[in-house]
Amino acid sequence: MRLRHPARLGTAALVLSLTAVGCASGGSGSSDGEAAAARKTTVTSCGKKLGFDGPPKRAVALDQSSTEVLLALGLQDRMAGTSNLKTKIAPEYRAAYDGVKVLSPKILTSEQLRAAAPDLAVGGFADYFTKDRVGTREELAELGLPSFVSAVDCPKRNTVDGRARTPFELLFKDYADLGKAFGVEKRAEKLVKEQRATLAGAAKTKKRVKGEPSVVWLYSVYGDTPYVAGRSAMPSEMSRVVGARNAFDDVDEDWPQVSWEEVAKRKPDFIVLGDLSERGKPGDSAEDKLKAVRANPVMAKLPAVRKKRFIEIPGTEMDPSVRTVSALPRLVTGMEDLGYVR
Repeated sequence: MRLRHPARLGTAALVLSLTAVGCASGGSGSSDGEAAAARKTTVTSCGKKLGFDGPPKRAVALDQSSTEVLLALGLQDRMAGTSNLKTKIAPEYRAAYDGVKVLSPKILTSEQLRAAAPDLAVGGFADYFTKDRVGTREELAELGLPSFVSAVDCPKRNTVDGRARTPFELLFKDYADLGKAFGVEKRAEKLVKEQRATLAGAAKTKKRVKGEPSVVWLYSVYGDTPYVAGRSAMPSEMSRVVGARNAFDDVDEDWPQVSWEEVAKRKPDFIVLGDLSERGKPGDSAEDKLKAVRANPVMAKLPAVRKKRFIEIPGTEMDPSVRTVSALPRLVTGMEDLGYVR
């Protein structure tokens, strides 16, 4: 869940830090030679054009999703820092991540951002760029700091001939745009190709699914309040890809707060439990969620609960990130085990 963090933008200090960027050292991160030569590049991010006179050398990631995308593109040597980790870094990126400075384990403040002397701020969501966090995108642009926001968080600005792109297409656009900005286009193309193959493999399942089973994606439980995937969350698209239907597809939100009674009313055929146990809060683990589901008298009567129709998936893979496609094979295997796939 995205929570506000009080912070005000220190304009004067940020100007001084940004001025120092030209003197700051940064690795090239370009063993393949793609970004060896400085060149002017322009990409569009969430409706704003970002111009680069050369590949960024001191990028700051504002969340785990952005961190892992940059690491997947082999850009650890051009990262001035990371922040706001929800869980452990994926094993395949751990060695690269260990060489990057952690500016904050929580949401970054404006003071922490400016202290890193960045030349690019990358965030998975637009609401990291507010006055009470690192500053608005307009404020940062005035100070010479471009900001990149994932296309997944602004789908209406990323249509093709008036047609909305799928969430996965928006993710692939992020890889391509960041690849272009950093001069590592070939790496981005390789990443897109690999993830398209996983997506295509999962899509073949649709022909083998019996009917269109409905699913509730349970992301968080705070107290006795469940948060589930709505229509604009990534799991809604994942459901469609494999031939299932998100039971809360009629709610145009990412993760709406609902009631157990509302979940039971939807009568899902099965339930996906998001495991965020590494975050360490009550209700985060899949086990905690399962206990909450079974403890509720209304939910306990559901056939999905009585017949133990549950699939466990890492919660991080339910958010838009370089890890999201990894949830698809898990989902398919779970549906096969539950008998929904022929």
